[in-house]
Amino acid sequence: MTATRSRTRAPGACAATPPHRLRADALRNRERIIGAAREAMVEFGAEIPLDEIARRAGVGNATLYRHFPDRLDLIHHVTLSVMDRTADKAETALTEEPDAFQALRRFVFAAVEERIGALCPLLSDGVDKDHPDLLAARGRLEGAVEALMGAARDSGQLRTDIAVGDLMVALTQLTRPLPGSGCTDFDRFVYRHLLLFLDGLRAPARSELPGCAATLEDLRHG
Repeated sequence: MTATRSRTRAPGACAATPPHRLRADALRNRERIIGAAREAMVEFGAEIPLDEIARRAGVGNATLYRHFPDRLDLIHHVTLSVMDRTADKAETALTEEPDAFQALRRFVFAAVEERIGALCPLLSDGVDKDHPDLLAARGRLEGAVEALMGAARDSGQLRTDIAVGDLMVALTQLTRPLPGSGCTDFDRFVYRHLLLFLDGLRAPARSELPGCAATLEDLRHG
């Protein structure tokens, strides 16, 4: 079986999460495939051959297609994985860090490690952005980040004229090198610029921002 195998499916449709409980070995394979796909798609873009993803995951092509019938279904689950893992990081930072701005800072760097900037190119025209699973994951992520920002705002350390959308746009732009661009040592620049960005979030604000604070809903319909 090759990476170009296609399946018939209505445009924008994604397979639902399997309703049955997977065996432990099958669940491990599924998680390995999603992890390998997440890393490969961040590095090379969503069109990377699926047989390369299978190779990276250490499984056969048949195993990959058994879990994910086509590329859109795999992208759907990779997107869910990035959102869920990023929300986990936000919730953990808020719980474990006694200082509210330090919790926000910890999350920002964790979001970089999760390559949150890969979400925009993954959510291409063929992916159903209104799939219930994606809406739920997006809602959880927005709530977790808003809780972080709310705590930092209430402590007087975060400027009051920004919202979740502003933060996520900045993280996306700062962490999304062009796939295959050959930019070496990119992370070195990312972390420098993230620190500059975090300094700009601190209260009191040094300048007045144009426009209104952005929510994730604004980004969806912008």
